[in-house]
Amino acid sequence: MAGRRTSLASLAGQKVDTVPGQSDPLLLTLPLATLVPTRFNPRRNFGTKDDLKAFGLILKRRQLAPAVVVSRSAYLKLWPDEEPNVGSAQYVIANGERRYRGSLAAGLTTLNVVHNEDVAKTRADFLDAILSENNDREDLDPIERALGIETMVAELGGADQVAQHYSKTKGWVSQQRKLLKLTPELQGLVSTREMPVRVARDIAGLPAGEQAAAWAAETARRQEPKPAVQRRGKPTPVPDPAPAEATPVYRGKPVDAPDELPQADPPPVDQAAVEVHHRAQLAAAALEPHPVVVPEPRDQDQAPEPTPWVYSGDPAKPLPPGAKRPEPAAPGSGKPAVAVQPGRVRQLPTHDWEQLADIVIAELPEQALHSLTEKLLEAVGADSPREQSA
Repeated sequence: MAGRRTSLASLAGQKVDTVPGQSDPLLLTLPLATLVPTRFNPRRNFGTKDDLKAFGLILKRRQLAPAVVVSRSAYLKLWPDEEPNVGSAQYVIANGERRYRGSLAAGLTTLNVVHNEDVAKTRADFLDAILSENNDREDLDPIERALGIETMVAELGGADQVAQHYSKTKGWVSQQRKLLKLTPELQGLVSTREMPVRVARDIAGLPAGEQAAAWAAETARRQEPKPAVQRRGKPTPVPDPAPAEATPVYRGKPVDAPDELPQADPPPVDQAAVEVHHRAQLAAAALEPHPVVVPEPRDQDQAPEPTPWVYSGDPAKPLPPGAKRPEPAAPGSGKPAVAVQPGRVRQLPTHDWEQLADIVIAELPEQALHSLTEKLLEAVGADSPREQSA
């Protein structure tokens, strides 16, 4: 009975690959002579020779991102007709062609790569690996993306398959491919960002002979000065209209009247008659009784210390508030009468001589008041009441 051959590696639990890199990606450093870029890469702009040389010198110091490659056999299995383009190279670059070109420009001999055969499982996987690198670029060229989508449509058998692969609509695929209908000159403007993609898609719908004129008209329209657009916000304040000139109003004096009108000289004044009249008024004011008005203090805090009102001894005069009459001594006691000290009264906070005179007149006895009146009349030169009665 014939036995079956068993792999010792399988017994050890290790994977056995007929092609290196089929199960697990391998990081390799390969000679540039064994590599070739794929023809399906849509990228066209890799920079100038000086740019590539400078980039290669950076890779010489340190290469952070390796290129991705598949084996020659896996690639030709997908596209057998590509053998003339592959030549004798052992690996085909799926992404990283700019790193390959930079290394050549800088005179390098090797390149760090990742050998991953899973990239070449299907045509869709391989083309997606190419486009994913370009889609991740910040300077993505819309024309290069359109070329990649067009390649996938051709290789996968239609726009529906591409839309399903990217989970997009068929209209999205058509919008990407529409840019390829532009003339080569206008495609270059799209790649350099001189023509916006939205405008490019509109012009791409025209016949090739009308596209240049349409772009010229669009350029002229863009150069026209745009009307100023007022921003929404606070309304512009409108100045108030100037007030109308006020009409002069008559105030009892004509507008055109002179500042001072001539006046007649006043009649002469009899100074003797005026003095007699003034003395008579003073005498009448002295004889006329006036009520005593005790003003309230204006400021208790600043008022001077009040002076106590002491009883004068006249039994006919009324006592001020708080004062008491002295009690007579008891007969035979031999003790003098003791006067009760009056209470304090409010100080009259006034410096008005007329009010002070009224207070003094109210306190004087009648005989003393007549005597004071006569002296005041003598002082002003008026006749006393006794002389008038005589």
